[in-house]
Amino acid sequence: RAMATSLLRVSPPVELLRPLAVPERLLLGPGPSNVPRRIQAAGGRPLLGHMHPEVLQVMDEIKAGIQYAFQTQNRLTLAISGSGHCAMEAALFNLLEQGDTVLVAINGIWGQRAADIARRLGANVCELLKPPGKYFTPQDIEQGLVQHKPLVLFITHGESSTGVLQPLEGLGKLCHRHGCLLLVDSVASLGGAPIFMDQQEIDVLYSGSQKVLNAPPGSAPISFSERARVWRAHGSDTGPTAPSCARGCLTWGSSSLWRRRWVHGMPTTTTEQGQPEDTALCSWRCAWAAFDASEKSPPSAMLCAGSVLGSPGAVGLKKARLPTITTVRVPEGYNWKDITAFLMDNHGMEVAGGLGPTVGKVLRIGLMGCNSTSDNVDRVLRALQDALKRCHRSRL
Repeated sequence: RAMATSLLRVSPPVELLRPLAVPERLLLGPGPSNVPRRIQAAGGRPLLGHMHPEVLQVMDEIKAGIQYAFQTQNRLTLAISGSGHCAMEAALFNLLEQGDTVLVAINGIWGQRAADIARRLGANVCELLKPPGKYFTPQDIEQGLVQHKPLVLFITHGESSTGVLQPLEGLGKLCHRHGCLLLVDSVASLGGAPIFMDQQEIDVLYSGSQKVLNAPPGSAPISFSERARVWRAHGSDTGPTAPSCARGCLTWGSSSLWRRRWVHGMPTTTTEQGQPEDTALCSWRCAWAAFDASEKSPPSAMLCAGSVLGSPGAVGLKKARLPTITTVRVPEGYNWKDITAFLMDNHGMEVAGGLGPTVGKVLRIGLMGCNSTSDNVDRVLRALQDALKRCHRSRL
């Protein structure tokens, strides 16, 4: 041992010799959100091999939970090991081939990100643009479908960078009338806003574990309709799809091997062991999402009504306001970084600044899952009031 130690030229990091101290914080940003103790405990169970029968049972339970949360009966429904961004990549990798035309609805950063990935795949990307804070009407979508004749339409249900909730009614039927598949990003909305995959004729839907679902990051639910699975399984005239990313490849997973729960890589088993607890809680939330959306004073509406920042929210239209993430304008004369740092240092609370087109313009306040309570609304409003009194304000 002494001889081996003498060969080492890099000393052990001093930081690793100290025990890790993780503070308690209220996570009211755009994600991650706080994890309930029930899910924390489930993730702390003994580690099992990914092919053990108990883990295969967990995989079945996860699939059933996702099907319920998505309101779908799709066979090709699973949780990808990775973030919601990995699910975005998997969806695009498995739907698009080089030269395919994809229409991307962009009103924030996630449409921009999808367009960038599609370009890297060699797809012909057509952009349907709206200013931040606006949403797309069926007329906007139909005009784009008629003009560009895409094979896939990408649209974001909950645009977390701007706080917009995109209406989905009629879009699936509209896409299918024009021979197009509908791909929807619900990372910031699933469980907090109504979504019905089969009823709304959505072909591919994905989400993430760390937002409204209140689970640790690292698992991304995704589902492919039979139309999407068969359409791309047969491919175009050039043959079946060969995705350029191993993580995103579902050609093996969608075969008969997937029905035996075969996996092509090591899943995050500790995360997945907590997933059935997560999907059980999520299923309850999704069942009540429609009720919450029609409620006169849900927590997000209370936050807008009681805002101390002098703005009812960056999204003026109530119909388009994302209930899980509220954007409020930064008051004139204040630096958003000063406000968020003050809340973290003095109130143990995370609130985020803008992202992409809203950087420097708004604060983003997340009320997701177990964090979406009137008590938390009162707490964040008091903290913001304190910040405006004590943070430095530049002279106008």
